[in-house]
Amino acid sequence: MKKQAASPKKTVSAPSIDSARNTLALSHPEALVSTALLSESENTSSQQALDTIARQFAYQIITGFDKSYRWHSRITAGAKERFENQQWAQSQRAIEERIAIYEQSLTDIVIDLYQQVHPKQQDQRFWKAAKNQYSKLLNGHPQFELAETFYNSVIGRIFKHGKIDDNMMFVLPSRCYLPGQDRHKVIYSFDTSGTVRAMHESIFDTYRFKTPFDNLDIDLDNMDAALRAQLNRDKLASVHAVEMLKPVFFRGKAAYLVGRICMPDETLPFVIAMQMTDDGKLMVDALLTERHHLSVIFSFARSYFMADTQYPAEVVAFLQELLPHKKNFELYMSMGFYKHGKTVFYRNFLAHLDNTSGGNTTDMFELAPGIKGLVMTVFHLPSYGVVFKVIKDKFAESKKITREYVKDRYRLVKATDRVGRMADTHEYVNFRFPRNRIDQELLQYLKDTCASSLTITESDVIISHMYIERKMTPLNLYLQQETDSIKIRNVLDELGLCIKQIALANVFPGDMLHKNFGVTKTGRVIFYDYDEICYMSERQFRRLPKNGDPYAIDTLSVGPTDVFPEQFEHFIVGKKVFKDILKELHGDLMTTEYWLETQRITAQGIIQNFTPYPERYRFIR
Repeated sequence: MKKQAASPKKTVSAPSIDSARNTLALSHPEALVSTALLSESENTSSQQALDTIARQFAYQIITGFDKSYRWHSRITAGAKERFENQQWAQSQRAIEERIAIYEQSLTDIVIDLYQQVHPKQQDQRFWKAAKNQYSKLLNGHPQFELAETFYNSVIGRIFKHGKIDDNMMFVLPSRCYLPGQDRHKVIYSFDTSGTVRAMHESIFDTYRFKTPFDNLDIDLDNMDAALRAQLNRDKLASVHAVEMLKPVFFRGKAAYLVGRICMPDETLPFVIAMQMTDDGKLMVDALLTERHHLSVIFSFARSYFMADTQYPAEVVAFLQELLPHKKNFELYMSMGFYKHGKTVFYRNFLAHLDNTSGGNTTDMFELAPGIKGLVMTVFHLPSYGVVFKVIKDKFAESKKITREYVKDRYRLVKATDRVGRMADTHEYVNFRFPRNRIDQELLQYLKDTCASSLTITESDVIISHMYIERKMTPLNLYLQQETDSIKIRNVLDELGLCIKQIALANVFPGDMLHKNFGVTKTGRVIFYDYDEICYMSERQFRRLPKNGDPYAIDTLSVGPTDVFPEQFEHFIVGKKVFKDILKELHGDLMTTEYWLETQRITAQGIIQNFTPYPERYRFIR
């Protein structure tokens, strides 16, 4: 292929052809017609040569993508065996491995491409031809949308994300996907003409596990009772279909069968949550039919699912019918396709700015509400549900960390089980904002704090590196604004649970000021400031000295990894009334003993299991 690609360049050199044409025209005017034919012939030859190189270039990328997706699928498909064998530590390592394979695959294919062609020496005609050839290869491809993103990643790697051009890459999708065409390939349909129990039995006849059930009869009784409690006799009689996604959704110590109950007037989620008993037997933990429970299961604060499918677009379309308030990109991310989720987010973002997604899109980007961060500059577009976080050029003196350390902390969270308590973040480079939509106060603050990350043109503000995160209400603002004492108590209870669950996931939150926590619309507290997080083993939890010397604390020898939990009450929340409630609900957080015990548990590698649905929905066995 190298010789074929190089040959036209040697034999059809543009300068030599032009010279021959000019000489012929001067000496033999009657030969102009022949010259024109020669020109057409050489152009055809040149285009054929270009198409040959572009076709090979496109073929190498799609081959690289297919190899990467097979690798991704092998890891994902292994989740079933890991679940059956209760290999929880291996499950965590599989999450890390699956995240890493994309970048590794990308590196491999870019190296291969440079061995065949020098991409940076190609002109615009080549890139248009390459995209066109790649588009042809996507016809009928079951993961065409993911393959588009992979192509974008290759172009981004070659040009260091400096060229966002739809002529060169798939800024916009190449085709409109119509859900339903592959629906039969991703769902099972179950007969509802018999009894509820018979329908449940047929489900477990279809989804087979090597691990036996602890007591399937009890599980079937529990599921029957739960469904009858949700649907009265008339509604049960009106059910005309139960559709279940073929892939099982594995995460942590749980497996979920996800589907829906179809009735003439409404459709309800139908989720069977399964776990293991203490002695290693399978059991049904809950049957969930409420949309907000499914929404929390697919939360942005939880780790990505292992759900093996060859038709991700169809699976995501089915999920979005169940969760219409969730964005398409959120569902892709929840299934572990976070790179494509970033692509879909960017498309959604552009549509929002162009006012094609509805709502008010004439608002300005501005500084996010709340206390300004010491490490990050945070801003938002009020009409859009995310915040944009940029690492500052200089940190406050109290922050003894570097820019690279901050990036490393965000990568750590990406590969960690976030247990529903740590917001997912998405890293972007050379992200463009329309300059006329940037509030002047924000623009000046960006110049003052993040100048090294900015490029400002007449039309754009380009940020070379930043993170995007789901927007939440900062806890400190929530406590300032909320007047309902029950909600305040609940959110402070949530704060304590959040800190404890993160710690049991082997992460020490570090800076636990309440401004670093957010409150979701459902009142759940999520941690989102990661610049000081570390593993539990990396901190030394110590007691304060107990004596009558008032200056003892001043003479205490403090190492860089020392932590004194007794001081937590002074800075986690501000007002005394909030401190008192937090101490009442979670006073153990302020004791060294609690943290030493948690450190001991995490050192043993014990994997925790925090169910994403309320305790009252769990079946009693």
